[in-house]
Amino acid sequence: MNYLEKYQLWLDSLAEDDPLRKELLSIKDDDKEIKERFFLDLSFGTAGLRGKVGAGTNMMNSYTVGKATQGIADYIISYGQEAMDRGVVIAHDPRHFSHEFCELTAGILAANGIKAYVYPGLRTTPQLAWSVRRLNTIAGINITASHNPKVYNGYKAYWEDGCQVSSSVADGMTECINKVDLFKDVKKSDFDEGVKNGMITILGPKYDREYLDLVESIAIHSGDELDLDIPLVFTPLNGASSVPFTTMLRDRGFRNWKIVEVQKDPDPDFTSVGYPNPEDPKAFRISEEIGKEFGAELSMACDPDGDRFAIELKDDEGNYIPLNGNQTGYLLVNYILEGHKTAGTLPENGAMVKSIVTSTMSTKMAEAYGVKMFESLTGFKNICGQIPWLQENGYEYLFGYEESVGYAACPDIRDKDGISAGMLVAEAAAYYRKQGKTLWNVLNDLYDKYGHFNEYEPNMILEGLDGADRIKRMMSYVRNNLPTEVAGYKVVKVIDYINGYENIPASNVLRFFLENNSWFAIRPSGTEPKIKFYFYTEQETNEKAKEVNLKIKDAIYEIVNSVE
Repeated sequence: MNYLEKYQLWLDSLAEDDPLRKELLSIKDDDKEIKERFFLDLSFGTAGLRGKVGAGTNMMNSYTVGKATQGIADYIISYGQEAMDRGVVIAHDPRHFSHEFCELTAGILAANGIKAYVYPGLRTTPQLAWSVRRLNTIAGINITASHNPKVYNGYKAYWEDGCQVSSSVADGMTECINKVDLFKDVKKSDFDEGVKNGMITILGPKYDREYLDLVESIAIHSGDELDLDIPLVFTPLNGASSVPFTTMLRDRGFRNWKIVEVQKDPDPDFTSVGYPNPEDPKAFRISEEIGKEFGAELSMACDPDGDRFAIELKDDEGNYIPLNGNQTGYLLVNYILEGHKTAGTLPENGAMVKSIVTSTMSTKMAEAYGVKMFESLTGFKNICGQIPWLQENGYEYLFGYEESVGYAACPDIRDKDGISAGMLVAEAAAYYRKQGKTLWNVLNDLYDKYGHFNEYEPNMILEGLDGADRIKRMMSYVRNNLPTEVAGYKVVKVIDYINGYENIPASNVLRFFLENNSWFAIRPSGTEPKIKFYFYTEQETNEKAKEVNLKIKDAIYEIVNSVE
C-alpha cells in the first residue's frame, strides 16, 4: 500500500467528527505533507517511539500508540499468565496528549488481561525505570518525548531488568506490533472501569518517597562536610523533575536555592524556554538572569522527563559558563572517585561505564584510581545494561554516563537520572566550597592534572524523508571512502561498528583515531533527524586543543557536505 492509499484508508476509517480526520482533510492538496505522514510507519525500536503529534502512520496519535501497545500486549501474553499478572507500570510527562496516551495505554493492557500500574501525575523517566524492578513488573512504559521540541511526543519501553528494552526484546515487540491492524485489532477498555475492577492500580506517594530515599542513599558527603548555604538555581524546564528535585534539595538541607518560577509548573508548550533541552545553553537564559541577581555559584537544569541534567558554572570573572556533558561527567567521575578514596570505601574491583562517543579523559581519571572504565554503545539501555554483567563478574558499579548530559549513579536506577546527578553535583559544589574552591576551580584543576582536553559535539539537523536519505548517503560515503588523513593529521586507526567490535554490538558508528592525540566519531541519531559528530583532542593547552578540534571538524564537514 503506497502513502496515498494509506492516506485514503485513514480518511475512510476515521469518524466524521474525529479531529484527526479533519486534520487530514486540511492537507488533502499537499502531496509532500501526505507523504511525510504516510510514507513510513512510526518505527518502534530500542528507544521506543518518537515522533511529531498528529494524524498519520508516521506520527504520534491515539492509533499509532494503540497499535504499539497492542503489539507489546501480544508480546507479553506470549510469556504466559505469570507475565500478564506481573503487569506493566506506566508514567507520563507534561506534553500534549501524554496524559491521554497514558490512560489509553493502561486501558489497552487491561483489555488484554494485563495488569497496569499507573502514576497519577507527572513522574520522571528514572523513577519509572526504578519502578519496574521495585514492583517486579514485566515491563514499563513512559509517555514522553524527553528533550524534543513541543510538537513531539514519544513512548519509552522498559523490560523487567529496569533498562530500556534490548535489541532482542525490541525486535520481538516490533514483530508483534507489525501484525496489528491499528483500526481493527486494538482491544480497548475504559480507564476508570479498569480502576474499579482492579486491572488498573493507581500508585500512591510511598513510591515517590522510596525512590527519593534511594537517590539520597548514594550521597558521599553530608552535614558539616558541606556548605549548605551555597547559592544555587534550578529549573525543571516545565517538566516532571520539579517536585522530586526540590524535595531532594530540602531533604539534603540546602538552604539557599531558587527555582525558576516560570518554569516550575507543567507547560506542554514550554512557553518560556522554547526548546526544552538542557544541553542547549539557551535553556539557561532565565536561570542566568536569576543567578546574576542572586549570586548563584551553580545553575542546574533537567529536561521535561527528568533524565537529562546540565549545569552552568560561574567562572572567576563572574560569567556563567555552560558545561557540556563530558565536562559535567569529569566533575562527577572525580567527585565519586575522590570521595570514596577519602572515605576508604573505594572498592578494589570498581567499574564505570561510558559510551564509545564519550571523552577518554574520564578513562584516564578512572585508571588513576584503579577503577576499570568499560565502553558501550550510546544509550542507557547499553550503559546500564552492563550492570548485571558487571555484578555477576565481581565488579562494583560506581557510575555510568555519556556525553549527551546523561548520568547514572545508582545501580538500582537503570537509566540516566537527573535527580541523582543533580544531588551529587550540588553536593560536590557544597563540599568544595567548604574547602574554598568552586566547581570551576575543580574542573580546571582536572585539566591541569589529566591533560588539556577539548570536547566538541556538533550535529546537522536534516529533517523529513529527504534528510533521512541524505544522512544515509553521508554515512555510506564516509564508510566507503575512509580518509587516511584529516586536517593534515594521519589517521592511525579506524573502528567501524557496523558489524560490531570486540564486545560491543553492531551499530552505525564510525570512529577515527589520529596521530596527534585526537579522535572523532560520526553516527546518525536514533531518535532525532540528526547526524552527530564527536571531536576530542588532548593538547598542550585548552586553547590549542580547541583550535585543533575546530580544524578537524571543518575538514570532516567539508567531506560530508559534499554529499548531496
